[in-house]
Amino acid sequence: MDRLQAEYEDRVEFRLYDVDAGQGAEFAERFGVQVVPTFVFVNADGTVSDQRVGALAERHLRAALGALR
Repeated sequence: MDRLQAEYEDRVEFRLYDVDAGQGAEFAERFGVQVVPTFVFVNADGTVSDQRVGALAERHLRAALGALR
């Protein structure tokens, strides 16, 4: 994730939440997160582009990031 975050920093905002507290709990409720890790890919307009549960290979993360608008 660190490598991808550095690579996409000018195009994508990465956020990591503790889903058991505060803003993370609100995020989990809003997007129906029940398993950690869950990746939620949100477009600039606030719509969900993709949501994946579990660890993801780098190629899958790149594909999801590339699909964001």
